[in-house]
Amino acid sequence: MGGTCLPPLPDATFPLHVSLLMVELTHDPIDTAALLARVTSPQAGAVVLFLGTVRELTSGRRTLALDYECYPEMARKKMEELEAEARRRWPLVECALVHRLGRLELAEASVAVAVSTPHRRDAFEAGQWLIDTLKEVVPVWKRENWDDGSQEWVHPPRSTVSNDTPLGGGARC
Repeated sequence: MGGTCLPPLPDATFPLHVSLLMVELTHDPIDTAALLARVTSPQAGAVVLFLGTVRELTSGRRTLALDYECYPEMARKKMEELEAEARRRWPLVECALVHRLGRLELAEASVAVAVSTPHRRDAFEAGQWLIDTLKEVVPVWKRENWDDGSQEWVHPPRSTVSNDTPLGGGARC
């Protein structure tokens, strides 16, 4: 059927549902219906989808658009590490992380985190930790394009992620 078959590990037990990694950097709009379908599972009683969108006002200044750039290899690696750490902390059934790149207009989704778990509390906690930590450690840079014609590279506050993250803060430059 076209799938990859891996030999079993000695004395290993396997879950009934095997997850495939879903980490994506894209210049295309984020397909929220596909993301929700990707993380929905009969083993999950909760699905949480977070979308970060381009807002019009930031600290009283009017935004026209945002530009996102990244170091793709490192960004993907950090996003994969985030998923692995989230799976260690919570009973994730599925997880998907997507970040847009390029120019985004007002109200467009720039980042998506989707998770499914057996129960809602874990889904909410994992989703919040994933977006907060993603914004802190994944090397994706954001430039605000203001309505007065000026541009500014901006970064999130350093206090959004708990100190117990093993991923190391400050990857954003």
